[in-house]
Amino acid sequence: MPVLVITGTGTEVGKTVTTAAVATAAVAAGRSVAVLKAAQTGVRPDERGDADEVARLAGAVATAELARYPEPLAPGTAARRAGMAPVHPHEVAEAAAKLATEHDLVLVEGAGGLLVRFDAAGGTLADAARLLNAPVLVVASAGLGTLNTTELTARELRSRELELLGVVIGSWPQSPDLACRCNLADLPDVAGAPLLGALPAGAGALPPAEFRAVAPGWLAPRLAGTWDAEAFRVRNAP
Repeated sequence: MPVLVITGTGTEVGKTVTTAAVATAAVAAGRSVAVLKAAQTGVRPDERGDADEVARLAGAVATAELARYPEPLAPGTAARRAGMAPVHPHEVAEAAAKLATEHDLVLVEGAGGLLVRFDAAGGTLADAARLLNAPVLVVASAGLGTLNTTELTARELRSRELELLGVVIGSWPQSPDLACRCNLADLPDVAGAPLLGALPAGAGALPPAEFRAVAPGWLAPRLAGTWDAEAFRVRNAP
């Protein structure tokens, strides 16, 4: 698995912190890691972007960013409004493939969900994943509403014959409600893929050294971690 594409079921589901956790676990396992942010929106040239945040938390990773747009919009819309060139799926695929010649693992982080448009032609992260023939990791929210968005994302991946590696809950609350606890069993069912981790709410606010020490414990062995999905489900059973 030299390239892994990481998408979310929507915005603000914990995609960047999950990318940092995956990078941390891989580095701890002795792999060299690069993180590619396909398109960064809502950030000025002098501000830190998502790739910078991954590097801050994960440490020894290489980072690359293909484009940056000032307004917090879908990349295609943000590019058009800024009068800037959009990012195309083939550019994402080419950049990831090049990084894969120099690193053991390349994590490609999208913007928002799987079908957020990069350009006027309707190119998406799913198209880049197809060009790369890369598996996709889906980051989902924990609570009410996540089953619908997760299943829609999984169905779209299957319709494109893309591999859904699994689902990670991007922010697991300290006091999970009934919906959250039931979703631990229901998410892998609707996704047709395993639950591969759950990050605690506020994980991104941890000091980097602490983050690196504990992040592998949030992820399943498939992602080079030590998290036990069944034990977590039993512990949080409704």
